[in-house]
Amino acid sequence: MKIAQAAEEFLAHRRIAVTGVSRDAGSHGSNTVFDRLVERGYEVFAINPNTETIGEHKAYPDLASVPGGVEAVVIGTSPIHAMATMQQAVELGITSVWMHRSVDAGSVDAAATAYGREHGVTVIDGGCPLMFGRAADGGHKFMCAILKLTGAVPRTV
Repeated sequence: MKIAQAAEEFLAHRRIAVTGVSRDAGSHGSNTVFDRLVERGYEVFAINPNTETIGEHKAYPDLASVPGGVEAVVIGTSPIHAMATMQQAVELGITSVWMHRSVDAGSVDAAATAYGREHGVTVIDGGCPLMFGRAADGGHKFMCAILKLTGAVPRTV
């Protein structure tokens, strides 16, 4: 499936968890994704096992702790944590996962991608949800075009 269609389907979900949201936002990608999705009206859940709150929002230690569950997950942690998140997503029946990536390796882990796909998960292995649809802004759209050339944003998933 082409990335634009996969992104549209991902962003059609209303309850989205974002892993790696930090108490110290700085320029951390997970915090930017979390904040933008909140601004755009999504029901967003911060996943961070090291705190109970992120700003004014409750944080959860893992996906299983979110009351009522989630429909989709943005993995924004180090790639070494991606497999554990993917395995938990599979266990919970979550079938839509986005591994955040910008100019560096981001959160993408090839083994977690393969595991998810083997278990029926639509895995977007690169780019950022803020590059697409109603979550996008001009800067992210520009980055998307450039990063497609480098392979940091996949053309298909």
